[in-house]
Amino acid sequence: MQTPTKLNVRMRKSRHVKGHKISGNTLLRSNARCARRAWGRLSKQSVASLSELTKTYSLSVQAGHLQFLDGRWYTTHSGLLSVAHRNRCAGIKTAVEKHLSDAGTRRWVFKATVYKSPRSRGFVGFGDADPSNVSPLVRGAEMRVAETRAVNRALRKAYGIGLCSVEELGSFSAPTPPSYPKQAAPVSGNGNGSSHGQPRLRDQLCLLIRQFNLDPTLVKAYAADFCGTEALKEASRDLVESFIAHLTKSAKEDRDALICKLNSYAQFVEVKP
Repeated sequence: MQTPTKLNVRMRKSRHVKGHKISGNTLLRSNARCARRAWGRLSKQSVASLSELTKTYSLSVQAGHLQFLDGRWYTTHSGLLSVAHRNRCAGIKTAVEKHLSDAGTRRWVFKATVYKSPRSRGFVGFGDADPSNVSPLVRGAEMRVAETRAVNRALRKAYGIGLCSVEELGSFSAPTPPSYPKQAAPVSGNGNGSSHGQPRLRDQLCLLIRQFNLDPTLVKAYAADFCGTEALKEASRDLVESFIAHLTKSAKEDRDALICKLNSYAQFVEVKP
């Protein structure tokens, strides 16, 4: 099975972001401004890394080419495709590795080959995905995740990009245990664990914290206040689910307002015994 994806593209020598021609210095200033807006004040080392990435690969924070997680920069699938576009990549071919894949357990392994020019012998990358190493938000789409990871790795090899991509990161939660018969685990009283095969609420909250670069301590304080309990672990599953939905909506619609709300709990956290 093969799913070829052609990138027969040509581009002018000038740099483009969202169809607009911009200079290197303009892109650098834009990246610094967008990074501060999205992730707050950055360390000197992080700013220096951002500057180097901008100069070397012309990646744009505003266009979604870069993500900042746990103090490190990561490129994205769109960022890698942007690099391939500018360098006139001749094509990308992907194929499922049937002998390593298992549709029954939703485990997929893909091989991707990137051709920098029509005469290129190709740069190969492999990507795998199964329920144990993908985010709860993309469960059921393991095949697409595996293909994306393979393409990303092949692109990074082809263009010498040592920066890991966000899509290559595994799940932020613990690996799913093997699926063999065992005794059922007792259900916690507050129902915050997994239920009917659904991702644990703690894992969902952890993913949101990392995705939007939030302070976990302040988020827990906010969650407890939202649920009306002394501690988050005392809240019922329904209340925690409501808080996660509320936090997701707030982070997507106005992250700056959410940060201000979280900062209002800083004093409470500091004085709490």
